Amino acid sequence: MAQATAAPPETDDVRELITVGVLLANGRLAGRRFAGRAEAEAWARPEDGEEVVEFNAVCDCDM
Repeated sequence: MAQATAAPPETDDVRELITVGVLLANGRLAGRRFAGRAEAEAWARPEDGEEVVEFNAVCDCDM
């Protein structure tokens, strides 16, 4: 069965291309993609030191 994937937002401003991820306790990002913040929060284990983060993978620009 094919999984539905969320389409990236259409924008001309790279500062608006925000990705949600999970920062693991060892300081690395989890090696998977999340459809949104709610999915990342459900997957993360804060009791083990993991936290949900939002970042821009395209540029390191001030938001």
